[in-house]
Amino acid sequence: MEVVIEHLGAVQFEIKAREHSIVSDQPRENGGYDEGMTPPELLLASLGACAAFYASQYLRKHQLATEGTRVRVMADKEKNPARVDNFRIEVEVPVSVSEAQQKGVEDAVHHCLIHNTLLHPPKISLAVRSVAVAAH
Repeated sequence: MEVVIEHLGAVQFEIKAREHSIVSDQPRENGGYDEGMTPPELLLASLGACAAFYASQYLRKHQLATEGTRVRVMADKEKNPARVDNFRIEVEVPVSVSEAQQKGVEDAVHHCLIHNTLLHPPKISLAVRSVAVAAH
C-alpha cells in the first residue's frame, strides 16, 4: 500500500492513492480554506469506513439489510504529546437485530484492519530527503 501527498499551497495537500485523490485542508481559523478534512478527521474517517465495511459484511453474510448502515466515530484531542485519543465508534444498523447478531456486528468491527492497527501501534520509520530543483 502507498499514498503520495503533495503540497498544493497554504495548508492544503493532495492525497493520492492508486487512481484516486482527495484534498486535506484546515478550517479557516487555522489558515485554511476548509475545502477538505483535516488529518485527524481523515483518521476518524478511515476507522469509520473500515468499521462500516466490516459491519455491513456481517449483515450481508447473515442476509440482513445493509443499506442505511451508519457509523459515527468520535475522539478527543489530547496534549503532551499531541494526539487523538478515546475513540468511540457507534454503529447503527438499518434492521432490528438480536443480541447475538449485535454481538456479531461488534465482533466483525473488531476485525477491522484500521481498528486493529490502532490497538496494536505499528512501527513507523521516517526519512527526510532533500530533492534539489534544477535551475533553468
